[in-house]
Amino acid sequence: MADGPQIVRIGDRRLRVTNLDKVVYPETGTTKGEVIDYYARIAPVLLPAVAGRPVTRKRWVEGVGTAADPQGSFFAKQLEPGAPSWIRRLPIPHSGGAKEYPLVDEVATLVWMAQVAAIELHIPQWRFAPDGGRGDPDRLVLDLDPGPGVTLAQCAEVALIARGILAGMGLDPVPVTSGSKGIHLYAALPGDRTSDEISTIAHALARAIETDHPALVTSVMTKTLRAGKVFLDWSQNNGKKTTIAPYSLRGRPQPWVAAPRAWEELEDPDLRQLRFDEVLERAESGMDPFAALSAHDPLAATAPPPSPARAPIPTLRPQIRGADSGFGARHAAGSGPAAPQNDEMRPEPAVDGAPLPVYAPMLAEHGTPGTARGLGWAEIKWDGIRAIGTWSGGRFRLRGRNGTDITDRYPELTADGAPGFAVGEAVVDGEIIAFDAAGRPSFSRLQDRMHLTRAREIEREVIRTPVRYHLFDLLRLEGHDVTGLPLRDRRELLERIAADLPAPVVVPPVFDDVDAALATSSALDLEGVVVKDPASGYIPGGRSPRWLKIKLTRAQEVVVVGIRPGRGDRAGRIGSLLLAIPDPTLPSGLSYVGRVGTGFTDRALRDLGALLDPLRTDAPAVDGVPEADASDALWVRPELVGEVEFSNWTPDRVLRHSRWRGLRPDKTPDEVVVEG
Repeated sequence: MADGPQIVRIGDRRLRVTNLDKVVYPETGTTKGEVIDYYARIAPVLLPAVAGRPVTRKRWVEGVGTAADPQGSFFAKQLEPGAPSWIRRLPIPHSGGAKEYPLVDEVATLVWMAQVAAIELHIPQWRFAPDGGRGDPDRLVLDLDPGPGVTLAQCAEVALIARGILAGMGLDPVPVTSGSKGIHLYAALPGDRTSDEISTIAHALARAIETDHPALVTSVMTKTLRAGKVFLDWSQNNGKKTTIAPYSLRGRPQPWVAAPRAWEELEDPDLRQLRFDEVLERAESGMDPFAALSAHDPLAATAPPPSPARAPIPTLRPQIRGADSGFGARHAAGSGPAAPQNDEMRPEPAVDGAPLPVYAPMLAEHGTPGTARGLGWAEIKWDGIRAIGTWSGGRFRLRGRNGTDITDRYPELTADGAPGFAVGEAVVDGEIIAFDAAGRPSFSRLQDRMHLTRAREIEREVIRTPVRYHLFDLLRLEGHDVTGLPLRDRRELLERIAADLPAPVVVPPVFDDVDAALATSSALDLEGVVVKDPASGYIPGGRSPRWLKIKLTRAQEVVVVGIRPGRGDRAGRIGSLLLAIPDPTLPSGLSYVGRVGTGFTDRALRDLGALLDPLRTDAPAVDGVPEADASDALWVRPELVGEVEFSNWTPDRVLRHSRWRGLRPDKTPDEVVVEG
């Protein structure tokens, strides 16, 4: 086959294809030309399976590599600017704006995708409605994922069990060997129920099978609980998630395919994944087990509209023990926002009647590059506030480091319509961050959000000062406390459940090289890094030498103990703040460390005045204040914690050249420690 560019005609379309002799699958020598040929020939059975659905592509520009040396890949959701104009596309709203997704409704589109190395095609279980919006799902999918030591034949055993339950519900599933490790089960639905409702029923089904076959099946993602079991992943019914499309190639070392199978094939003890040439032979002989689920015109512009009246909800009893009598009844009852409460320490949402535990964040000790290099990986130290997030009942709640409920202050993270996980329940740890005009984390900008409580003020600041929630740990998942798992396993689970979340909730990458992380942090003028041992557990509320923070800027948390009145332009306002840090060796328990008079915005001065005025007292709460600083001081009770930047410490332990950074409402005075 010629390796130069060629123009091919597919119907009325003309396409330029290149590098047809390029090897895409080195272990089998399969070329790009063969990949294009597969997609062109498999189109009669693939197109009906993806018709009307947005297609997310997974691309391997340099080929898939080998098992020993796999090549990198990336997901492409929005259609590239250089894509042919005749490819149909429809928008899907995202937090950063709508993205246009391609629809694959003709052979030429498949060929173009293969030409740009889009080897895998992923689709949701819903199709676009006639008005271009998101329709309700017309398929249910279960992903049977084998844990360590589990064979494909064992997955088939679970598939047969699930088939019996689905049949009892009036559903006729089709198995698909995934082309990777396991099996997918699809069942057609009327298309008149929401993704949340279908997820609820899939979850109940998975739990029921787990209850009856605990030695064979697990319904939780925790990797360490999956050895010797089939993980029955129900979460892909979430409207934001996608599954590999039937008949799509896979980016595995072998050119395997997500291949629809007949049920009798699953009874073969030597069941295996199928290669693309085998799938082509089956399809061209007329074998298409998936036809029953995609029995509509493959070139249809949209999915058929849902029925005007909602069909009766099929009962789940007696097949699923303890389930509700309908799709999503439990979800619907608990999906609305909680009633407002005045108590900021309100309990977390309940799961099965029991409140979730409230976790205190784990803390890092101070370290140096020398002591940290042997730990493992490094994370950028984001300049924000720590927050524990609880996802339950379709609602996200946030608590600050001291346990205060801060949910309502960040509606872009927590309100209806905000990003949500594709699982029933999770507790995560992360940092809430605001950014400056240059795209750097700005603690001073975050100050504009941290103290607001009035809905009107919050609504205004959401627009002026948007935030992001950077996740770095997972503490609980689907009823299981995972703090005892190694960090590397918690991180893998976190990345999995957050894979399809749009901004403003993200999981930033980690560095394998501490020096590279420090260099990146320095180049971006960031605060520093946190270095962690990948084998470390999570100690709620505790510190560990297996987590070390290395700061590039000198910053110190301080307790405000007094005010010096302003003069000149600051007359009638705060001139400077008198500062202290805890010292148990002194009678007052506090040691004076100087004052700070720069770094304040007008708003900060106004807010500080309002916060400190009720704390006024007649006597100082700190020892050792010099007469020059104490002469006109207005003393306050030591309850407010702030943070300053400074150049160094003087020999008598006073901050030199300090500059105000902002308040730390997530800290209490007894949590303040000397930073060095």
